Amino acid sequence: MTTQGLQEQKKLPESVKKASLLLISTGIVLMMISFIVDSHRAFYNYILMYSFIVSIGVGSLGLVALEYMVDAAWSTPFRRISEFLAFLIPFLLILVIPIIFGIHDLYHWSHKEAVETDPVLQGKAPYLNTAFFTIRVFACILIWMLFYFLITKNSEKQDITKEYGLLTKNIKLSIGFAPILIITLTITAIDLIMSLEPHWYSTMFGVYYFSGTAVAGLAATTLLAVILKEKGYLHPQLQDRLYHSMGTLLFGLNVFWAYIAFSQFLLIWYADIPEETFWMMHRMHGSWGVVSLALLFIHFIIPFIILLPGRAKTNFRTLKIMAVWLLFAHMLDLYWLIMPNFNKESAFFSWNEIGFILFIVGFVLFVFKIKSDKTNFTPVGDPKLETGLEVKLYPDLSID
Repeated sequence: MTTQGLQEQKKLPESVKKASLLLISTGIVLMMISFIVDSHRAFYNYILMYSFIVSIGVGSLGLVALEYMVDAAWSTPFRRISEFLAFLIPFLLILVIPIIFGIHDLYHWSHKEAVETDPVLQGKAPYLNTAFFTIRVFACILIWMLFYFLITKNSEKQDITKEYGLLTKNIKLSIGFAPILIITLTITAIDLIMSLEPHWYSTMFGVYYFSGTAVAGLAATTLLAVILKEKGYLHPQLQDRLYHSMGTLLFGLNVFWAYIAFSQFLLIWYADIPEETFWMMHRMHGSWGVVSLALLFIHFIIPFIILLPGRAKTNFRTLKIMAVWLLFAHMLDLYWLIMPNFNKESAFFSWNEIGFILFIVGFVLFVFKIKSDKTNFTPVGDPKLETGLEVKLYPDLSID
């Protein structure tokens, strides 16, 4: 297929947009009812939903930057999928607004009378205050938006101009974005999630959320990469064997998440400082203890066993199942981080949470659809594309 043919590639069917709009509208209706019935619980669900969308959007942009930084070629045919998912970032400016209005429902430190009687909150007041919180939230989003537009603009422009210098620009942008990504995700994790319990702290919490974000972003990219390949939307010369590298990276990032999660737990357990242990104790007893145990198996042990064999990483059905599985695992992880702050006595799930989940699925599909309608699925102007399509990996492995 010629480059011109690729530029005139088929678009996703309109049924995708219709289905996404149905999910969004249904989700919004259920969310509105949830806010009417129990606004306090609904705000916690909203934090979970927003944090998950941040993980997909910012995590995907991080993958794009990673490819440029390490000069990877095998991932070039897949890069546009991550770019399309990163298009979620500009919408965060709108999605974050309910959190700003719900600060007093979510954050104990936002109540003046609570700060006045609490020495711990008084010590954290220069950082944990409504004005500075709002500034940080919007600043992080604007920074992500800046790098998203700069990197994707160069990438899309290269489809037309084939200019090699655009690749060099994106490498430099990605190198600059890497430390900023870590800092802004750390700030976001501390502000949105960790400060729900302002008396607790963990110096590893930022990298913990970062590791989960990396897994979620890659899992979403992997799922769509397999589906689009099966439906014939990706480059016709794309080798099935390239999915082995994607599966290996997914396996590795999930092991990295497990390492950080265990390290955080080990340090808290070993130090045995009351200011740290109480947060973990809430999650180790009763039904929350069951969720903690389930998280261990769902997010680490089962994916580790399934993705460890080489053939599992080249089996499309296995990759799709594990991508969905790890997206669910990240959702469970965020639930485990956030919801005990709402109800420390027992875990819970009912119709109140369903609307937020439906909205996530519908919104991600809708954003992906509208972005893919305007841009190639394949970065046809990238000089690394040809190398990526010709990469020879594990010739003894075949797709089942």
